[in-house]
Amino acid sequence: MSGLFLTLEGGEGTGKSTQIRRLEARLAGLGWKVVRTREPGGTPLGGRLRALLVETGVDDAPGPRAELLLYAADRAHHVDSVVRPALAAGRLVLCDRYADATVAYQGWGRGLDLGVIAQLNRLATGGLRPHRTVLLDLEPAEGVRRALDRSRRGQEAREVRFEHEERAFHERVRQGYLDVAAREPDRVRVVDAAGSPDEVETRVWAAVEDLFR
Repeated sequence: MSGLFLTLEGGEGTGKSTQIRRLEARLAGLGWKVVRTREPGGTPLGGRLRALLVETGVDDAPGPRAELLLYAADRAHHVDSVVRPALAAGRLVLCDRYADATVAYQGWGRGLDLGVIAQLNRLATGGLRPHRTVLLDLEPAEGVRRALDRSRRGQEAREVRFEHEERAFHERVRQGYLDVAAREPDRVRVVDAAGSPDEVETRVWAAVEDLFR
């Protein structure tokens, strides 16, 4: 594959959507053909799964094991239909969350078996790993506050199922992400998500700039 695969990760309210749009604009200005996508929701099928997974008020909302399997199904379809074809065409793929999110949320957050999750991730991705992952790190209480403020302004207003989890859940998710970063420092770069969008953008670029020299 001749393309480049970058992912942005982080808990609720860390600013991933804002920063991925800014990074897309910067990279397009450098001449890259950028495909910006997300999990779940990067395909029509993924959009339907996303409603089941992240929206509040869903009838028969999935439990932890079903949640894990739905994320894996979305990822397998997304990789096969969006990510791999874009990389094969020489594109730069920017993805809002990927396999690390399942480790953090369903593994550390929900307490599901990390070995099983690793197997599912390998199956769903076919072994495809990002060239670089930017982890936006923020104190969980502040992140949840930001996310709920955003929903009250009508931005993805129903997508607050995870925001309503207990604080201890979000603390575990954060620790899960930091554990992934500690295990894979060559791939994962931790970026402080506190501060203004401009300040965070500067930090995000510093975390990936070496790939474009």
